[in-house]
Amino acid sequence: MKHELIWRQIKKIPRGKVATYGQIARLSGIDGHARLVGYALHGLPQNSGIPWHRVINSQGRISLSGFTAKRQRRLLEIEKVVFNPAGKIDLKRFQWKK
Repeated sequence: MKHELIWRQIKKIPRGKVATYGQIARLSGIDGHARLVGYALHGLPQNSGIPWHRVINSQGRISLSGFTAKRQRRLLEIEKVVFNPAGKIDLKRFQWKK
């Protein structure tokens, strides 16, 4: 199942780093299917232990909204990921290099 391949890659993202949806798609062997990464994250089992919060969009922003976006930002900040005043993460500094 493609979702399991995606989850396996997301598990590898180290603490304090982020990866983009497209990057995870490429690493999962489904280059060009960033949206499928989003679907796989949406389908994560409860308490999976997969660090879903480390996946962001290619502009360095959180793609979610509302409570979940606030939770994602809080989890990233706990890991010392820094957001600029516009809410962006510097990918040159925080993107996982794999």
